[in-house]
Amino acid sequence: MAATGDDAAAMDSISKAPAPHPAALNPVVSSSSHGEAPEVVTESPAAVPKKPNTNSDGGVETAEEAVEPAEPDINELCTDMFEKMAVFLQGELTGTCEDYRLLENMNKLTSLKYMEMKDISINISRNLQDLNNKYASLQPYLDQINQIEEQVSSLEQAAYKLDAYSKKLEARFKKLEKR
Repeated sequence: MAATGDDAAAMDSISKAPAPHPAALNPVVSSSSHGEAPEVVTESPAAVPKKPNTNSDGGVETAEEAVEPAEPDINELCTDMFEKMAVFLQGELTGTCEDYRLLENMNKLTSLKYMEMKDISINISRNLQDLNNKYASLQPYLDQINQIEEQVSSLEQAAYKLDAYSKKLEARFKKLEKR
């Protein structure tokens, strides 16, 4: 395909300018993921040489060469970047997987602890029910004990009254005897 318009003018200015640094001449080939033809990039906009300066010394023109640091191969840089990104993402995913495994183990242990606590609480509930049943079966005997205690206390009161009355009678009898 032939260059037209601005592209043609740019190519003409490049061909008339001094040769740029050899690293700037390395074309970069990039392929598209859609199966299109590879594009060839000839140079970056910063590599375009400056217009020649005119010097006041008798009309002698001088040109300055565009000096640009050597560009490493972009494909190598992209490959290196993708490899390092893959390592980074693999590390992040590995860390996340380890976190999830830890959470899973913690959940399993917690579940086991709750199952143990459930068994303990079931045993406690069963034992409490047994104690309540035993207490209910002993309740008539406890009621009898309470009745006996009330009777004993009333008998004790009666004994105290009888003792006091017998002391009075004894005192009267001694009084009558002395006469």
